[in-house]
Amino acid sequence: MTTSISYVKQQRITRLCVRCGLLLMQYGAESAVVVDLSKRLGLALGMSSVECSLNFNAITLTTICDERCITTTRDTINQSINVNLLVQIQQIINKTEATVDSTDLIDRTTLAFDELDKTVYPTWLVSMFVGASCAAFAYLNGGSWSITAVTFIAGMVAMFTRIYLSKHHFNPFITVIVTAFIASLIGATTYYFDIGNNADIAVASSVLLLVPSFPLINSFSDILKGYVNIGVGRAVFTYMLTLSACVGIVMALVLLRIQHWGF
Repeated sequence: MTTSISYVKQQRITRLCVRCGLLLMQYGAESAVVVDLSKRLGLALGMSSVECSLNFNAITLTTICDERCITTTRDTINQSINVNLLVQIQQIINKTEATVDSTDLIDRTTLAFDELDKTVYPTWLVSMFVGASCAAFAYLNGGSWSITAVTFIAGMVAMFTRIYLSKHHFNPFITVIVTAFIASLIGATTYYFDIGNNADIAVASSVLLLVPSFPLINSFSDILKGYVNIGVGRAVFTYMLTLSACVGIVMALVLLRIQHWGF
């Protein structure tokens, strides 16, 4: 590698690499991808070596050039899953690696990160499709049209509530409890008003949006690939989310005094 990289330039590269790792962790990438892409970015920008260590809520990254090390640590903030953003980051790194002319490469890469498209679908659209998916599950499990309609409303309102609370930075466990409570409360009206053929289906289907499938898959993947600490941390976080959902469901059923629930 070139030996003309100054200390200030290495600092910029280090900050860019840790920024890349932070974005990947915050938006749902597994640990192996975070480490691999962060290292590739540093090497593409002229570093001799890049070392990266991950914790559940932090990332530590070291760049090495001309036997000079710079280490930085950053805290992570949980965000929603955004696969589109993860793909954009990978495309930026692929483009950086393929660039032959290294003039202003750091500036161009930094600009590419600044211009990442972080837009998401409108809240009403996401809520509507989540409600439709819950309703489809209810229908496929033998629910009548009235059960399907109640499930659609419950899922839609619950997802809208979850997005609203997340945007206002509520504790994720409190968010899940409130969301599960509202979804179960609406779904359990099928018990209260004797709607449809099987009220159990409505209650069970209304809370499907709270199943933490993506984080659970990532936790297993991390453990299998050797990132045991962060994998266990993600698994515990996932189980706590599941427990929070159960608390919300029980609160709704107790409030409505429904003592028999389940298939």
